Amino acid sequence: MRRIAGKAKDETLIELQSATDSQVGDENSGNGINSVSEKGTLPGHSETEKLQPNKDTVFFRDGVRRIDFVLSYVDDKDGEKKQERRREFEANLEKAGLELETEDKADSKDHKTYFLKIHAPWDALATYADVLKIKVPFKISDIPHTQESPLEWLSRPLRLPERILRPEPDYFTYHFDKAKTDFFLINDKDTFFPPSTRNRIVFYILARCPYYKAGRKDKDKTGIKRLLSNGTYTAAFPLHDCRYWKRAKNAECESERYNLYKHWARFLCFYKEQPLNLIRKYYGEKIGIYFAWLGFYTEMLFVAAIMGLICFIYGVLSYDDNISSKEICDANIGGSILMCPLCDKKCTFWKLNSTCLSSWQSHLFDNEGTVFFAIFMGIWVTLFLEFWKRRQARLEYEWDLVDFEEEQQQLQIRPEFEIKCTKRRLNKITQEMEPYLPITSKCARFSLSAATVIFWISLIVACIIGVIVYRLAVYASFACVIKDPMRKIQLVGRFITPQLATSVTASCINFVIIMILNYFYERVAIWITDIEIPKTHLEYENRLTMKMFVFQFVNYYSSCFYVAFFKGKFVGFPGEYSYMFGKRSNLRNEECDPGGCLIELTTQLVIVMAGKQLWGNIQEALLPFLRNWWSSRRGRHNPENHYSRWEQDHVLQNFSQLGLFYEYLEMVIQFGFITLFVASFPLAPLLALFNNILEIRVDAWKFTTQFRRPVASKARNIGAWQEILNAVAILSVVTNAFIMAFTSDMIPRMVYLYAYSNESSMSGYVNNSLSVFHISQIPERNMPEDNWFDNATTCRYRDYRYPPGHIKEYTHTMQFWHILAAKMAFIIIMEHVVFVVKFFVAWMIPDVPSDVKARVKRERYLVQEYLHNYEVERLKLQLSASFMTESLSEMSTMADKHEVLSECL
Repeated sequence: MRRIAGKAKDETLIELQSATDSQVGDENSGNGINSVSEKGTLPGHSETEKLQPNKDTVFFRDGVRRIDFVLSYVDDKDGEKKQERRREFEANLEKAGLELETEDKADSKDHKTYFLKIHAPWDALATYADVLKIKVPFKISDIPHTQESPLEWLSRPLRLPERILRPEPDYFTYHFDKAKTDFFLINDKDTFFPPSTRNRIVFYILARCPYYKAGRKDKDKTGIKRLLSNGTYTAAFPLHDCRYWKRAKNAECESERYNLYKHWARFLCFYKEQPLNLIRKYYGEKIGIYFAWLGFYTEMLFVAAIMGLICFIYGVLSYDDNISSKEICDANIGGSILMCPLCDKKCTFWKLNSTCLSSWQSHLFDNEGTVFFAIFMGIWVTLFLEFWKRRQARLEYEWDLVDFEEEQQQLQIRPEFEIKCTKRRLNKITQEMEPYLPITSKCARFSLSAATVIFWISLIVACIIGVIVYRLAVYASFACVIKDPMRKIQLVGRFITPQLATSVTASCINFVIIMILNYFYERVAIWITDIEIPKTHLEYENRLTMKMFVFQFVNYYSSCFYVAFFKGKFVGFPGEYSYMFGKRSNLRNEECDPGGCLIELTTQLVIVMAGKQLWGNIQEALLPFLRNWWSSRRGRHNPENHYSRWEQDHVLQNFSQLGLFYEYLEMVIQFGFITLFVASFPLAPLLALFNNILEIRVDAWKFTTQFRRPVASKARNIGAWQEILNAVAILSVVTNAFIMAFTSDMIPRMVYLYAYSNESSMSGYVNNSLSVFHISQIPERNMPEDNWFDNATTCRYRDYRYPPGHIKEYTHTMQFWHILAAKMAFIIIMEHVVFVVKFFVAWMIPDVPSDVKARVKRERYLVQEYLHNYEVERLKLQLSASFMTESLSEMSTMADKHEVLSECL
């Protein structure tokens, strides 16, 4: 094995020249050397370029061996220990069959960093491709693509060039077998395995290569991850194949990064389809499946956004038909109704027509179309999940993931588990000793983890209670300022009610608290997952996913649940008001606006959802864009032969193992917003659609320009997120049914229209929905300091109770129980209707398309047929070879016998 160390520039040129001369000499004598290519000068390279190689390259100095991985390190105070580790590690890498080449720090831009370039030759690739059961082509597919439909021309402006959509032809594939290399389509061993497969194989070796001496057995001294954590190496990454803004000069370099940036990462391509096959080829199946899911989710959002927009337009067009709002705004009706104070002492009596504007606003979202839209979204969620299963099944076939077993990669034991679990026991299946975690330690760790989760969830609840206390305490101040008739702010008071001012400010404070707690939850979830010491990578990801989602679910949605299901539900009535911490606290429970609580839920949802998306886009797009703009101004002025490809990638951000985890989490939280509370804000899918169109291009831009190239990894599906989406979809049916029943005013209006209205119209509904209370019976503690009430004797409040003087004074009327029964009936009917439709749709739509099933069966049949024919031909060759050998031996034996016989005669 030949390893080339970094040298000065003149020495490098001499070495390259001598290597070339020795190659010519050796070729004349029939012998070659490993470090120089058998191909000679590469196409497009002059003699000057051969002597002064371009440093912006993905090849070794010989221009032939491809760089599959790069390790970087610097000298520091612990140099001797780290140098010893590196020496042993690199020696073991060479024993594993890898070839190494070092770039001296004198050749790097900062004159501090060494770069170790790694190349995997054919023997190493073939050996580990056999171990990992990597699928490779053995025959070009003869299954035709689906024919274009007559309306296919409509989608042509959205399509990409065919060479980008299908960067390589379709093949029938089979697990690689080193003993059957002639069975596969191997035209060139240097390019048979694509770069993504090569870096995956090299990382597999790096992750399991020890750095202890041959005579020692220190199991914990294994793998590149541990060397990165202790600072022996500063980075480990595969190389991008070129700069993203222009193609590579080397003709053998694919320039796939440039194609991805040109056709995918630019925002001007937002209306184009994604080059999923090229993404999969360059980044691997795991990242490809994420962008496939995100693109499909965005496409389905388009339908939901149109329906939500229609629902909102219906609310706008039916604006003038809203009799309830007209009555509230009417000076003779709403202007004559005196309402009871909404808080103690500071709040005065007030006129109903002061909430005119908020009642009109509430009608935009609380109308008959909202019920239809809530039912539609329950069905839309099912269609989305079922059609995604079909899309996923098609991708599994097209990307050779049908027979992929995650045990090959995800179910391997984590190095951290092997290090921390010192006890061993016999595996009954493999009959080998393996590490395990004792049951006592496991129980203790899970108890600590559960206690930590409960503590942080309790902290979220405490913060929500704090925001509620703020709402109760500040409402009186807003009511005093905004509604005081002596103050000259009536222009503002017309548009901003105390309820709206309190809701907006509380939502903003709640959003800030969410962002602060979110910072801690990420670290807490990782910490407690590490404490549990999951055995496998898949188990680690699933546990972390569930913890993070639980934290984020409570963090983001708890305030919306409060407004939707608790606010205004436990108020009491004048004289018997309910208080949050008892009557001594003076914190009276909040009442809903006369227009209903739905508009406040809408406000809460818009602020939290839009604020999260805006903040996320600033973090993901704006700040990195400014950094990239500044660095590109400096970087593009550097000649390529002075700024090497590995140095360009070294300064990029590292894409961590949990990088996709945060991308999925962001989208699933958004999915919860547009499904759990969509009945309160039909425009939520439209906001999500605009955000996702931007999100796809921002993520693409980050992957192609901001991140180092990730190690390619496989995944059949989106993992635990699929089950979370199913759970959210089921919960959304329940929450929307309860929102329509208890938060919206739809059911009380329908009960009044069909059971209590004399004219079969909504005239008189406002007066019917307000109960009467005698002002003289209001306790002193509830009376306002300013007793202005136009010498009225009664005030009104939002409830269904008998008036003063009735035999059942201030108890619930029969209409209250009729409305409650109607609400419960609506919940049961809506849930059953939606669930029946959901299950029927899920049953009607098969998870795997019929044509995909047929293609999978045909491919398996062809694999068996070709393997059988291959083995038969191989056996024939062996038999013919053995027959020829036996015939020659028999002929020589007969000749000997004839010779002996002739001698005897």
